Amino acid sequence: MMTHMEFLKKFKRINPFESSLGVLGFFLVALCFIGCFFFLDYRAVSRRLRTRALPGSLAWLGSEVSPLSSPALPSSETVVDGLPEFLEEGGDGCNVFDGDWVWDESYPLYQSQNCSLLDVGFRCAENGRPDSFYTKWRWQPKHCNLPRFDAKVMLEKLRNRRVVFVGDSIGRNQWESFLCILSSAVSNKSSIYEVNGSPITKHTGFLVFKFRDFNCTIEYYRAPFLVVQGRPPPGAPKNVKLTLRVDKMDWSSKQWRGADVMVFNTGHWWNYEKTIRGGCYFQEGKKVKMEMSVNDAYKRSLKTLLDWVASHVNMRETQVFFRTYSPVHFRGGDWKNGGSCHLETLPDLSSLPASPETWPHMKASIDVLSGQSNNSQAMKLDLLNVTVMTYPRKDGHASVYYQALGLGPAPLHRQDCSHWCLPGVPDSWNELLYALFLKRESMHTRNSTEPSAAQV
Repeated sequence: MMTHMEFLKKFKRINPFESSLGVLGFFLVALCFIGCFFFLDYRAVSRRLRTRALPGSLAWLGSEVSPLSSPALPSSETVVDGLPEFLEEGGDGCNVFDGDWVWDESYPLYQSQNCSLLDVGFRCAENGRPDSFYTKWRWQPKHCNLPRFDAKVMLEKLRNRRVVFVGDSIGRNQWESFLCILSSAVSNKSSIYEVNGSPITKHTGFLVFKFRDFNCTIEYYRAPFLVVQGRPPPGAPKNVKLTLRVDKMDWSSKQWRGADVMVFNTGHWWNYEKTIRGGCYFQEGKKVKMEMSVNDAYKRSLKTLLDWVASHVNMRETQVFFRTYSPVHFRGGDWKNGGSCHLETLPDLSSLPASPETWPHMKASIDVLSGQSNNSQAMKLDLLNVTVMTYPRKDGHASVYYQALGLGPAPLHRQDCSHWCLPGVPDSWNELLYALFLKRESMHTRNSTEPSAAQV
C-alpha cells in the first residue's frame, strides 16, 4: 500500500505541461480528422441535402461560403417530387404565395450586363456589388411546383397584345425585370425599342417598349398613388398645398385602357411624410377631407381602382393584377437618417411568417378586396400577394450599389433599402405573374374544350 510520503514524491515528478500538451495534441489530431472527413465527404453529403431552406436551416450554407464567390452547392431541381404541377388540374387549389426560398444554381434568369433595358440604379453587380447570392434564390410553393419562366412561351402568348404596369418606382422595378426576362429570348436586341425614342430614365412619366417581332408592347405608367394628385380646390385651407383625389384615377388612366394584362401597385408613397407633412391632403369631390387618415385615404383609393376596373375593363379579355406592398429593410434608421442594409448577403429564413397586420398597406389591400365580394369584377382581379414572401429578402436591395461603377458605392448614410437589385427578387414576382397568367390561359382552354351540359 502506497504511503503518504511515496504519493507526494510521485506527484512531484508529474509534469503538468506534458499532460496538457498531450491532451492538446490529441484534440488537434481529432479536429483535423473530423475536418478532413467533412471536406472529403462534402459532395456526397450535399447531394443528399434538400435545398429547400426551411426556417433555421441555413447553417450548412453560411459556414461554407465566401462573400466573393458562389457557394459550391448542387443546383436544386425546379420540380419537387410528389408535388402537383400548378398548371395542371392537381394544382388548382395551390396557394403559390405560401412557400419557401430555395437555393437554385440555375438562376438567375438573365444577367444585367446582357439587358440594356435597366436603370443604372438596379444594376448592382455592375455597380460593384461583390456577391451574387441574392440572384440564386427561387420561390418554391409548399404544395405545388411553379413553371420556370419561359420567355419564348410568354412572348408567343403576348403576340399582338399589350401589358401595362402602373404604379410607383417599385412597380417600375418589376416592369424592368419583366422586360429583361422577355428580352433574354430575343436574339436581335434592336427589334426591342421604345416607341417614342425615349431612353430608360427614372424621370419619364411613361415608357412603351415594343417587341417588334411579336407586335407586343410592355408599358409602364408612373402613378405612385394611382389617383390624381393636383392643386387644391378654391377655398381650401392655406396649409393645403396639394390634394390627392381619392375618388378619381390618375390622368394617365385613359392610356391604360385596352391592355390585355394590367399590373397595378401602390403603397410606398402612402405615408405621412409624402402626404400630410408636405401639405398634401385628401379630397373627395370638391371637398378636402382634413381629418381623413393616410390609411383611410389609401383604402378609398383602392376602392376607386376597383370601381374603375369594373367600369372600364372587360375582365373576359383582360387579366388584372394588383401587387401588394414590397417590404423595405432599413436597419438603424430609414431612408433619410442613416438606415442601412449593405451588409446583408443572405435571406432571413429564420424569421417567423408575419401577419397582415405587420404591414397596414397589405392589410388595407386585403380588407378592400374582401369587402368587394359582391363585385363580380373585383373577384376576378388577381392579388399578387408578394408581401410576406418578400419579407425575408433583406439581402436583395440596391443598398449602396445604385450608382454607376465610376462613381463608386453611395455613402453609407444614403442607402437604398427599398428598391431591388436586378436580376433579383422582382424576377420571382414575375414568375408568379407568369404562372397565374398561364393558369388562366389553360383554364380558358380547358373550359372551351369541355362539352357543355346541353351537349351531354
